[in-house]
Amino acid sequence: MAANVERVLVTGASGYIATHIVKQLQEAGYRVRGTVRSVSNPVKVGPLKELCPNPAHELELVEADLTKDEGWKEAVQGCSHVLHTASPFPLAAPKHEDELIKPAVDGTVRVLQACQEVGGVERVVVTSSCYAISDLAETPKEPLTEENWLKVEKLGLNAAYAKSKALAERAAWDFVEKLPAESKFELAVINPSVVLGPALCGAPGTSVEIVRRMMERDPFLAAKVSFPVCDIRDVAKAHVVAMTLPEAAGNRHIIAPCTLWYLEMANALREEFGKQGYNPPTSLAPYFLLKVGSWFDSSAKTIVQIHGHKVNFSDHRLRQVLGITPYDPKVTLVDMAYSCIDRGFIVKKSAYKPRD
Repeated sequence: MAANVERVLVTGASGYIATHIVKQLQEAGYRVRGTVRSVSNPVKVGPLKELCPNPAHELELVEADLTKDEGWKEAVQGCSHVLHTASPFPLAAPKHEDELIKPAVDGTVRVLQACQEVGGVERVVVTSSCYAISDLAETPKEPLTEENWLKVEKLGLNAAYAKSKALAERAAWDFVEKLPAESKFELAVINPSVVLGPALCGAPGTSVEIVRRMMERDPFLAAKVSFPVCDIRDVAKAHVVAMTLPEAAGNRHIIAPCTLWYLEMANALREEFGKQGYNPPTSLAPYFLLKVGSWFDSSAKTIVQIHGHKVNFSDHRLRQVLGITPYDPKVTLVDMAYSCIDRGFIVKKSAYKPRD
């Protein structure tokens, strides 16, 4: 534990990524404060208190909502480091992209503004995304690096979400750059790809749909699409390391150690779960079927946009700067599938054998 860290604030503490961060921070002996929208919600608050058995310091939870000003100054008070993981995400696709972009940008600025006004914060780590680097609809010859930025004027896969992550991150860099000398604090950014891995509590993010569909063979045939993937435990560790590592300040950090084809991921799951009643797809869907489907189905249209594309990202800062050796992606997938089955997010087959 770094001696100069007084207390760490984790925003959106009940989130998929945040729960792993809170757990790792508590295991390292840090004092941790987390924000939730309601401290009186036992479904979310209860499991958070149990993330780390016998912690040196009990987890403190406070109320703060990214869409409101109230509570943020109180949340930041007494914290030397802030890990901003919270980001609004609608359950349904927004009618207009501003419904997603505005709260993401405003929420990030709201947290940074509180850090400036309260004072005493030394560094903020912001959770961005690889979507702030690329929307995955391109096919670059070389791995993308932290120098690359999404061209927000370009429409592509998940345009509103990608734009929200890019613009929120830009807003963070612009805010910190314009801070007066007397209220300066450092900024580090984490840019994870598609985050997979076991959930500690609650739902394991939107990425559960990728694994659920593979396990339940929905659809029957696999599309020729790829996903840059990373392990949730590596993402959490990246936040914890970037919080105090001198070389992390003022930099972005891509967490995307590999890119896998959908069929590669399905094969890894079939090796583990094939004898347990699960039958992930084994064959590719012809392109013409996807093309025809895209005329009637918006999700198929999205698949057509990235069909055959494979985007690779540099893992230099992940390995060489943060010093993280990433999980084997097959281990990540299998761990996530077991977690999702045990938690009821994937149908439990009669032949399923839970881990000891």
